[in-house]
Amino acid sequence: MTYTFSSFDLNCTASLSDWRRSLEELYRGRTMHPYKAGQIVPMYPHEVWVVCRGVVQLNTLHPSGDEVLVGFAVQAMPFGLPLTNLEPYQAIALSDVDLMRFTLAELEQSTQLYQGILQHLNRRLQQTESLLALVSNKRVEERLRQVLLLLKQEVGIAVDDGTRLTVRLTHQHLASAISSTRVTVTRAMRLLQDEGWLKIDRDRHIILL
Repeated sequence: MTYTFSSFDLNCTASLSDWRRSLEELYRGRTMHPYKAGQIVPMYPHEVWVVCRGVVQLNTLHPSGDEVLVGFAVQAMPFGLPLTNLEPYQAIALSDVDLMRFTLAELEQSTQLYQGILQHLNRRLQQTESLLALVSNKRVEERLRQVLLLLKQEVGIAVDDGTRLTVRLTHQHLASAISSTRVTVTRAMRLLQDEGWLKIDRDRHIILL
């Protein structure tokens, strides 16, 4: 199922708003592609996706078969096979998402589009570096704390008692992010809740206090 792109419906920073306006002007009426949470997003050698709404989880696999999180593509961020050397490389919708697809030829023909892709690709590079840095911390609860702070920047919204992560994360998602196990993450989550650093709301979303 696809539908026609009209506008983004989220509040953005000035940079995101500029990028949004550029896309609207360049590609008004272009088809967008929705994926439900948990669906695998297909990727092709000569095409790049841009996230218009929602969050996409980017993974690779260790030789052991363990899934490893390498990043989250959030609003305005690009991802796709032309932007990685990892093999295998997988994209999964972490929430319901709306995506726009561009061929490499289209990027080459539009300086404005190419510059926007490059700018937000840089954001994702910084995010991936942050994920790599936190894995070196030996304490699981500190690794978990740091990845939640990273997600706070990317997908957090202010609520009365803290910052709510707009994407519902399972303990397995978080375990993959910090190279741990689900059981260990469950224990670490309890510790952070006991500290009063976070809580879980009735919709199972994490709120950082």
